[in-house]
Amino acid sequence: MSAPAPNEPVLDLSPCPGDDVRTTTCYMCACRCGIKVWLRDGQIRYLQGNPAHPVNRGVICAKGAAGIMQHYSPARLTRPLLRVGERGSGEFREIEWDEALAIATGWLKPLRERDPDQLAFFTGRDQSQALTGWWAQQFGTVNYAAHGGFCSVNMAAGGLYTLGGSFWEFGEPDWEHTRYLMLWGVAEDHDSNPLKLGLGRLKERGAKIVAVNPVRTGYGAIADEWIGIRPGTDGLFAFALIHELLRMDRIDLDYLVRYADAHWLVVRDPGGAGDGLFARDAEDRVLCWNLDAGAPVPADASGISPAVVGEYALPDGREAVPVFQLVVERYLDAQYSPDAVAGRCGIPAATIRRIARELAVTAFEHPVRLPIAWTDAWGRGHDEMVGRPVAMHAMRGISAHSNGFHTCRALHLLQLLLGAVDTPGSFRFQPPYPKPVPPPNRPGSRRREDGSLDAPPLGFVHGPEDLLVDEQGRPRRIDHAFSWSYPLAAHGMLHTVIRNAHAGDPYRIDTLMMFMANMSWNSAMNTRQTMRWLTDRDADGEYRIPRIIYSDAYASEMVAYADLVLPDTTYLERFDAISLLDRPISDADGAADAIRHPVFDPATQPAADGRAREVRGFQSVLLELGARLGLPGMVDAEGAPAYRDYADYIVRHERAPGVGLLAGWRGAGGDAHGKGAPNPRQLQRYIEHGGYWREEIPEHARYFKMANRGYLQWARGMGFVGGTGAIALQLYAEPLQRFRLAAQGHGERLPPAAHRERVETYFDPLPLWYEPFESAQTGAAQRAHRGAAGGDETAVTPPSPPAGEDSHPYPLHAITQRPMFMYHAWGSQNAWLRQIAARNWLYLHPDTGARHGVADGDWVELESHHGRITVQARLAANVQPDTVWTWNAIGKRRGAWGLAADAPEATRGFLLNHLISDLTPRADYANADPVTGQAAWFDLRVRLRPATEADGRSRPQFAPLPGAAGTGAPLRYAGGRAGRGSAR
Repeated sequence: MSAPAPNEPVLDLSPCPGDDVRTTTCYMCACRCGIKVWLRDGQIRYLQGNPAHPVNRGVICAKGAAGIMQHYSPARLTRPLLRVGERGSGEFREIEWDEALAIATGWLKPLRERDPDQLAFFTGRDQSQALTGWWAQQFGTVNYAAHGGFCSVNMAAGGLYTLGGSFWEFGEPDWEHTRYLMLWGVAEDHDSNPLKLGLGRLKERGAKIVAVNPVRTGYGAIADEWIGIRPGTDGLFAFALIHELLRMDRIDLDYLVRYADAHWLVVRDPGGAGDGLFARDAEDRVLCWNLDAGAPVPADASGISPAVVGEYALPDGREAVPVFQLVVERYLDAQYSPDAVAGRCGIPAATIRRIARELAVTAFEHPVRLPIAWTDAWGRGHDEMVGRPVAMHAMRGISAHSNGFHTCRALHLLQLLLGAVDTPGSFRFQPPYPKPVPPPNRPGSRRREDGSLDAPPLGFVHGPEDLLVDEQGRPRRIDHAFSWSYPLAAHGMLHTVIRNAHAGDPYRIDTLMMFMANMSWNSAMNTRQTMRWLTDRDADGEYRIPRIIYSDAYASEMVAYADLVLPDTTYLERFDAISLLDRPISDADGAADAIRHPVFDPATQPAADGRAREVRGFQSVLLELGARLGLPGMVDAEGAPAYRDYADYIVRHERAPGVGLLAGWRGAGGDAHGKGAPNPRQLQRYIEHGGYWREEIPEHARYFKMANRGYLQWARGMGFVGGTGAIALQLYAEPLQRFRLAAQGHGERLPPAAHRERVETYFDPLPLWYEPFESAQTGAAQRAHRGAAGGDETAVTPPSPPAGEDSHPYPLHAITQRPMFMYHAWGSQNAWLRQIAARNWLYLHPDTGARHGVADGDWVELESHHGRITVQARLAANVQPDTVWTWNAIGKRRGAWGLAADAPEATRGFLLNHLISDLTPRADYANADPVTGQAAWFDLRVRLRPATEADGRSRPQFAPLPGAAGTGAPLRYAGGRAGRGSAR
């Protein structure tokens, strides 16, 4: 090494950031990246991405690096709290853990004995649903769900009822071989580091990236083409692409017959009990029409020539047609042509045709061929793997609509017609997916002799017989999930719980227990009313929701509405299992799971005021509470606790013989993977291995997982599937037709009369499009005035161009995006992330601003059918002109999150939530998808005008929460506060 030039210092370009390093898993978003935590003198000095970790391979984002300030947040709760003032006042007294657990036990034990359903247990940002769902099952309550009902259930259900897998975190594009990627409604929050890595690889290879989103940020900003679509019309765009592919005859029929149900026969018997169901033989095998024999045969038979179009007479005299015939009949209709849908989507017809041609050329003229021999599920050998290099990825932008379930299915239909599911170059399943379609686990509905449910509270409904309704057809769950109103609500409906509990619909509950669910603020539609429901009293002076137990690590807005607060740890102070039973970190080439483990003992991490913190991980608290209640599986034969804490549970609990929360290093000696007896040193093995485990899928088993014998045998050995038979992908969702038949009066379980038209309309076995409910219902008067036929929620809207967006009383769409630098509400307490943004604006296109007389920086009033807010506007051209948007969850209530009373998040920041009703404009159903119950956050329609008065504060403003505001002194790097100054 040459000597430095004169007067130039010798620089250490790689200084050691600490004297100790630990590896664990990040919790600053849902990526679950591997991190290295560097310590010096027992304090965090640096967070670094773990280069060996399979999720992020060393990449770390702003959120992950800022985990230091999350751990040291002044908003950390420090001790259990018992309410002493009015609910919502934030007045508590500190209590000890023994008293807190005794109070909780005293509240819950009588419920368990008389009616477990009087406990509603709902979790928000929870990454331990394998435990919380099991706990609810053992308690015996059907009233359990997590946050997916207002987050991703459309995505999950749309995929699992079609492919046996889904977008989101359970599948990924083939980053090595994709030549054309379409991103549908993808913001920068979920799975961001893997997506960034993958997009970088596509850029290096020159693949084309098309972003379909009303707003162009993040991934859309680096895309080769941005399609600025109107919110809620993605399904129409997909159908127009399908129309063009069918018109051009650019369909992979061989793929559809081999791996999907394109050739399965569907009975056509209008008015009959079997209409629309698959034709089956006496052994219940689905039939197809064999052209060689001129007769029906089992659809999975080999050596046949199945028909994919035409009409055929079954031996019993009924008519039947192949599924593909139904696809052609529907989507070749002129109503789905590019010219017909262009006006409504805001996409030129020529652009739609070009995108369809590009998809077809890429898929069919540039196939990917991998020289890898493999054997399919029927025993046929193949010398190579041939695939279509077109991939798609989608997220909340398409799912958070009242038509989101069918939109998700529309995208999967588009993929299937191209032959672009789990082939080289296409969308790929991540283990443990694919599952059978739909998955076999149904929601628990009956109680065993020991009081536990016969299955977990959440699951997948196969038909009306699986619904949780009483003899009159009324909901059995407090959230109305799995009822005739929302039959396929596979994640439950967290967004309906508080309204229904307040109203006693369908019954009164006694206790609402929640974990990390900020339901009095950014996780609530109808925020103002939600706060009132939480505090409302009966005529006798008792709260309508008698008891609320809440657990969180931080002083969120929801804490003030609890009666009992159980303080959680930070993510660096506890064990967590990122489990294959829950939300795994697998990739398409391997199965993986991970842990978090305590880098610190909370007792050594003082609060901002210097006091010791007495906090416990919620999972361990839940297990101790279960033991105090004597719940099955949580106590031994003598009634003693079955598990010492959550770490002990992770190691020793078995969901089925050999199947536990973690798949790595199982067996007494730690040499088994996937399945095996508990290993007492399992957690230590994970810690020694960087906090994660991963097992590669054999090379010959990595594609065509739904019908690859090698993969199915490997997956069965890992415990992912119960057999090695092929998983047929479903263009046509027969379970939906079973509901339609029930609405027509067939079957033993029929919907009440009030729901029949709704069920018959929306439970179409082929994807359909209809105008989102808020838009349709608020615009009904104008359409009626023009003599139009639209506006009925139960009418599927034809996709003709609207008479003009401005003719709608609320002419603008309003949506939120999650920024890459701030994942959830908790990010706004973070001293480093606040340097990026400490407030939000309403962004609108310059043309929209000019149309409404709004200049950059003006204050405006934004009004929906439900409410009005006053906010500050900024002009930006990266948005579809009929859409306004803002960053999500930055606005705060004064006094929350340890922020100063005049923090910009509270004075100038805002939520669109104040404008969003939890009911449809007609107030007849939840503001949700009618199939799955997913909250329709992105259906919001608004009108805009300059503010009549502006004082530099956003509106509405609420009384500050007392006792939680910060000191105003800045938070320093090592966690302490020093000096006086602004907390802004």
